[in-house]
Amino acid sequence: MNHFILFTEKEKQEFLKKRKDESKFGEHIQLIPNLTNIYDDIVNLDVDYVIFGIKEDIGVYGNHGRTGTYKAWDATLKILLNIQSNAFTLAKRVLVLGHLQYNEQRESLLNLDNSKKKDLHKIRSFVEIIDKDVTYLVSTIVKAGKIPIVIGGGHNNAYGNIKGCALAHNERMNVVNFDAHTDFRAEEGRHSGNGFSYAYAEGFLKNYFVFGLHENYTSEALLKKMKKVKSIKYNTYESIEVRNDVDFKPEMKSALDHVSDRHFGIEIDCDAIENIPSSAKTPSGFSIKQARQFVNYFGKHSNATYLHICEAAPTKKTATKVGKLITYLITDFIRANDN
Repeated sequence: MNHFILFTEKEKQEFLKKRKDESKFGEHIQLIPNLTNIYDDIVNLDVDYVIFGIKEDIGVYGNHGRTGTYKAWDATLKILLNIQSNAFTLAKRVLVLGHLQYNEQRESLLNLDNSKKKDLHKIRSFVEIIDKDVTYLVSTIVKAGKIPIVIGGGHNNAYGNIKGCALAHNERMNVVNFDAHTDFRAEEGRHSGNGFSYAYAEGFLKNYFVFGLHENYTSEALLKKMKKVKSIKYNTYESIEVRNDVDFKPEMKSALDHVSDRHFGIEIDCDAIENIPSSAKTPSGFSIKQARQFVNYFGKHSNATYLHICEAAPTKKTATKVGKLITYLITDFIRANDN
C-alpha cells in the first residue's frame, strides 16, 4: 500500500516517556517488525484489537469544513502510549499497526479553491483513493479475526469502514453514529458529509442510527429523506438534553435494538462533544462522560465490529486534551468489549 506507514519500535520509543516503578501501555503493545502481507502478519498474532490512524483532512476540505483532522493520530499516540499498563488497560491485547498518510496530495489539494467547481471535483475525486485504502485495511483486519480501532481523519472514512467490514463478512453492516450531523448528504462526489449515504446506496450499509442529531443543522430535505427509509432512525440532541423529551440511557437501548441484530460499527464524531476542537466544533453538545458511556454501552455487545473516532482537529494548545479524550474512548471500548 503506497500510503500506509508501519508503526515502528523506533517511533514507539520516541513517543514513550518511561518512569521508574511504572509500566506504560506502550511498553506492552504489539508491533509488526516488518510488513510483508498485512493479513498474514496479523492473523496469528495473539491480539484482539488493531489500532491504525488516518492522517488526512481532504474529505473535510471537500465538505467545506475546518481542516486539521490529520493531527489527531499523533496527538492520540502521545497520550495512549504513556497511560499506565495495568489490569484495566489490557495493552497486550493491542497491536498498533501504523497509519495512512497523504502528505504530498494533501499539500496540493488544500491549495485548491474549494469554492470553485473544478477544484472541488479534484478534491472529492481524491477522497475515493482514501476510500480504497481504508476499505482494504479494515477488510483485511476483520478477515484476520481482529477488531479495528480507527483514529483520525474526517467522517468520510466511515464509508471505508463500512465497506471493509461488509466485504469481510459478506453481508451488509449496521452502524450507530454518535454525531451532530447525519453525513447522509447527496452523492455529489465523496466528502466527509456523505460517507453513510454512499455506503447505503452501494449496498454496504443496512440499518443506520444517528444519535444526537442537532436540529439546527439538519435540512428539511434530509429529514424527509430519512423518514422515507425505514432502516434509518435517529434522535436529536435537543430532545435528549434540552427539552428532556427522552432520556439518554433508554435512547441508547433504542439505538442498540436498531443495529445489534448483525455486525455493527460504532462511529464517534468529535463534533458531537461539547467544546472539542473539531472540523465543526460545537459549544452545545454531549459531555465527554456521555461519549464514554456511549462507547462502553455499545462496545459491550458481541456484534460490535469496529470503533471509529473522527473529526477531532487538535491545535498545539489542544493536542493533549484531544489525545486524552480519544485515549479514554479507545480504552473504554477495549474494556467493554473484553468483558
